[in-house]
Amino acid sequence: MPTPPKGARLGGSPAHERLILGNLATSLFEHGRITTTVTKAKRLQPFAERLVSKAKRGDLHSVRQIAKVVHNKTPRRPDEPGDANTILHRLVTEIAPAMADRQGGYTRITKVGNRKGDNAPMAVIELILEPVSPKQAVVREAEKAAKKSAPKVEKAEAKPADETAADETSVDETSSDEKSSSSED
Repeated sequence: MPTPPKGARLGGSPAHERLILGNLATSLFEHGRITTTVTKAKRLQPFAERLVSKAKRGDLHSVRQIAKVVHNKTPRRPDEPGDANTILHRLVTEIAPAMADRQGGYTRITKVGNRKGDNAPMAVIELILEPVSPKQAVVREAEKAAKKSAPKVEKAEAKPADETAADETSVDETSSDEKSSSSED
């Protein structure tokens, strides 16, 4: 388990910080983008990306872990009741499949200036729902192919064990030479 970050927490206590992050993540998944302070956005980014990764997994345990965090489980639109409209359902059925090809980096933070009232630095954090470009997919496939071919080369390089045997014989020869030179004295 990762160690908690040092320094001040959002809201004061660790429990309050978890609630704040859960509410921010819920709003992010509901609206797709939210405006918040830079500090909250930076704390929310890895938290939300972990939730998206769990949603991409899609098994029952992962969905239940997400359900512990996502607070707004009520329907998004009051005119359409049912589980099909919850934020949790939207995350698992709409957002996660849209990011199936993406290997991480599901969110983007953009700084937008300072807030008028207290001059706090503000940022927009948004989900990246655009598909991965074909160029990135080709590069990723090339990297996978390179990784597959690399272990074969390492195995071939591991065979030159004869050199170590040659070194051992030279050590034996020098020790016998030392014995003969000491007997001559």
